[in-house]
Amino acid sequence: MISISKLYCGATESLDHIRYGETPSIDKRPVVVWNTTKACNLRCIHCYAKADNTPAPNELTTEEGFKLLEDLAEFGCPVILFSGGEPLVRNDILDLIHKAVNSGLRTVISTNGILIDDSLAKELKNLGVSYVGISLDGWEEVHDKFRGVKGAFKKVISAIEACKKVDLKVGLRFTISKLNAKEIPKIFDLVEELKIPRICFYHLVYSGRGSKLIEQDLSHEETRYWVDFIIDKTKDLHEKGLKVEVLTVDNHADGPYLYLRMKKENHPKSEKVYQLLKINGGNNSGVGIGCVSWDGFVYADQFWRTYNFGNVRERPFSEIWMDTSNPLMAKLKEKKKYVKGRCAKCKFLDLCAGNFRARAEAVTGDIWAPDPACYLTDEEIGLSKGE
Repeated sequence: MISISKLYCGATESLDHIRYGETPSIDKRPVVVWNTTKACNLRCIHCYAKADNTPAPNELTTEEGFKLLEDLAEFGCPVILFSGGEPLVRNDILDLIHKAVNSGLRTVISTNGILIDDSLAKELKNLGVSYVGISLDGWEEVHDKFRGVKGAFKKVISAIEACKKVDLKVGLRFTISKLNAKEIPKIFDLVEELKIPRICFYHLVYSGRGSKLIEQDLSHEETRYWVDFIIDKTKDLHEKGLKVEVLTVDNHADGPYLYLRMKKENHPKSEKVYQLLKINGGNNSGVGIGCVSWDGFVYADQFWRTYNFGNVRERPFSEIWMDTSNPLMAKLKEKKKYVKGRCAKCKFLDLCAGNFRARAEAVTGDIWAPDPACYLTDEEIGLSKGE
């Protein structure tokens, strides 16, 4: 995650200690995404989990979930993110949330918002949920088309209002593609109108049903345009006194791009931002971010399902995560040594760590190939002609 509001506007945010703390990358405990169920009440065209309307037959039980959460807490994981499918369709989700909070885990929910009404929002607040991230793909017609259900947009607005009524922090999650990039101005208008405190703009990852949308990913020129737009709108919000957290996610080229823009503008904090990006370390798959699927398998991140490292039914997550006898896990802990091509020669490798392995593999078949979504030019990354 690249916090535009933090880096460009100087905002202080709740997870600064995780993103920009001084802990060496190799010693980081991961934020863990737990896909609690494969079931979902929508069928989104870009779902990385290929969720459908029924649970998988081998999902972790309540007791197995409790055991997982206890292990994550003892391991020192800073955040548990309940995802899916749609996590709120699990009958025991409130029990799992209660266990997570009582274990000392910062507890976050990633949801489509369909099931959040005043009553549930109040219950989530009382349980101690720290944040609810609701997916939104555009204004009403666009969002409902993405989600495959008429009325989904109105449910999102209702869910946001329900969370705000009980002072439960809520934000939006928007995945950018050619199909909805022109909706971004409207999303900023909505953030301002409803005083939504957080918005995350996700770059498309070619995973799950999202793998069918490769041709709908932005070109490099379009990506630059919309990243600049997001930076400009973030600045506008902060100049108006609206301290909205604005982040871009899943393309670590955004960090160097922001730094280069700040240098060009003679921004007084450009070199400080460079150091913060270096501390952040860029892509953290297999280090600072991890995933447990509904069936207990452990992955390097929630998008990259080609390789698993074991199952929490057989070994604790903490043991699986630190087991560098697995060759791929060992390499992920030091991935900058193994990336190839222009990534290996890039002067911003310490800031980006080679970006997303899932995209590289999806397009080239090579885990360590350059991420095709990197939109920085050869000149910008320090390559001479012919390299």
